[in-house]
Amino acid sequence: MVESAQRPDGRVAFVLSGGGSIGAVQVGMIHALFERGIAPDLIVAASVGAFNGGFIASRPATAETAHELAEVWRGLRTKTVLPVTGSWGSLLTVLGKRNHVASPHGVRGLLDRWLQFDLLERSPIPLHVIATDVLSGAEARLSEGPAADAILASAALPGVLPPVHWGDRELVDGGVTNNTPLSHAVELGASRIYVLPTGHPCALDSVPRSAVGLITQALTVLIQQRLVHDIRLVPDGVELVVLPPLCPLRTSPVDFSHAGEMIERSREQSRSFLDHRSRGEVKAVPELMRHTVHAHTRVARTG
Repeated sequence: MVESAQRPDGRVAFVLSGGGSIGAVQVGMIHALFERGIAPDLIVAASVGAFNGGFIASRPATAETAHELAEVWRGLRTKTVLPVTGSWGSLLTVLGKRNHVASPHGVRGLLDRWLQFDLLERSPIPLHVIATDVLSGAEARLSEGPAADAILASAALPGVLPPVHWGDRELVDGGVTNNTPLSHAVELGASRIYVLPTGHPCALDSVPRSAVGLITQALTVLIQQRLVHDIRLVPDGVELVVLPPLCPLRTSPVDFSHAGEMIERSREQSRSFLDHRSRGEVKAVPELMRHTVHAHTRVARTG
């Protein structure tokens, strides 16, 4: 029996953050959660988290589903996910004739292959993805409409992928405004929230050399601080469980070749964390979050 079925008093939400190729760590977290019968009643996600959320939203909450998602990740490579155009395309970008350096066809092709529902409102587990209105800067929570377009919009890192047309708006990466959309999970009625953060490369030896790599690295550092802020704003009455991200981590957010290693490390770390938590033991906060997050688990006051 899954945990959500054991909690008639509330809803369990998974909140999946963005982080480029580091989204592989969420696969290990999902595996550990599913093994322990912890399944979501709803999923709220941004950027790469929207990809992982879209995958599990229509599949059983089992270890086999986590294995299938792991196989998808192990087959990813930067040149196929973010195919950067040649010198002519780069020149057009520099001259202001085009607003992105990578083609969206790689991401779109992935979605076409494994996304099992065409509209967000048809997702077996309600899926809500966060994007950003590029003109107003407003957050956009997408709960209805074309699923592939919504996920692509949520992951459209400005300058890397083109904005996605959505009605009369142009949408880009949700991580720009709300990379770990805790507030939306609360608004949607979740009483227990499992946060699956990606963290950020905390042990790189040097600054990324590519423009895409530098943009993504800077964004992951910025959004880590936003997560800290949002954790403090979760209201009393909501139980919050933040799974620990990996550290040390040297993988660039645009390097997809280390997915297998990150999945394995994250799965073992998440298993240990959840087992410690189930026994009521206090687990030390990893160095990555030591100065910003007081605890991985916070049980809200009840009165």
